[in-house]
Amino acid sequence: MAANAIDQTRRMLSLVTYLRERPGAHVADVARAFGITEDELISDLDVLPMCGTSFRGGDLLDIDTDGDRIWWHNPDDVAEPLRLAADEATALLVAARAVATLPGLRESDREALLRATAKLEAAAGEAAGASSRLSVTFESEGGVFADVDRAISERRRLWLRYYSPARDELTEREVDPIRLFAVGHTYMEAWCRLSEARRTFRLDRVAEIRILDDHAAPPEIELRDLSEGLVQPSAEDPEVVVEVGPGGRWVAEYYPHDRAEELPDGGLRITLRTPAPASLRRLALRLGSDGRIVAPQELADSARDAAAAALAAYEG
Repeated sequence: MAANAIDQTRRMLSLVTYLRERPGAHVADVARAFGITEDELISDLDVLPMCGTSFRGGDLLDIDTDGDRIWWHNPDDVAEPLRLAADEATALLVAARAVATLPGLRESDREALLRATAKLEAAAGEAAGASSRLSVTFESEGGVFADVDRAISERRRLWLRYYSPARDELTEREVDPIRLFAVGHTYMEAWCRLSEARRTFRLDRVAEIRILDDHAAPPEIELRDLSEGLVQPSAEDPEVVVEVGPGGRWVAEYYPHDRAEELPDGGLRITLRTPAPASLRRLALRLGSDGRIVAPQELADSARDAAAAALAAYEG
């Protein structure tokens, strides 16, 4: 089971203390101490140099590795007592209070956050008063994220009402969550008990969510490599041809494609592959007069019918 976001944050905070006390530690020894693979450790080490004690980009952790040993070059610089500017203290307090209200947050984590917030308020002085006049309201995705993160941590099954844009319908299903990740939007990868297959769910399309008492037991599957993006068409996926005018050239920038041929009017003829061709109907509606689906014919006809139905609804 992949670690959730909170567990990974805890590990990385512990890793900083561990490395400070062990200059030149061996990668294999550190990975063994934390119960993770060397690849997971290297991934954490890639993130740590982007962390530090200043919101303004200074005092970052200067940590690197040669693949065998890990070196922290400025532990004394970042060990000095932290001094926050008024705007930094205000931002921290507002964020901490907002996170403490998230549904699904474990009670022990909420209590620890509130204790830390109280200490920060005492140290911030007048800035604390200013922060009390500000508040943050999370989009609905924030509550969904907290529930999914909790379900992963506690290895519990989830019930969802989920909107599928390809079919333009809400479905109800039970899923065993595997991991959270972000590629533009935030997603949950899970084993869907409705389809008995791995599925990816965009959190802002979850209309309703409940954590069930059932134990989550997704099968052992290899996690997808998302370094090339969420959508990675295969050679076996159906081919779709879209023609766009000058105003629709952006399609070639946002959709992975096999070919993009220039047209005389300044547009493009784009050939792409997708496991769900029906999902491109929405693209055709969005393009309007700036583009059309050329092939396959049944998809072109479907997009034309959808456009006619939308126009009729407006005329009605």
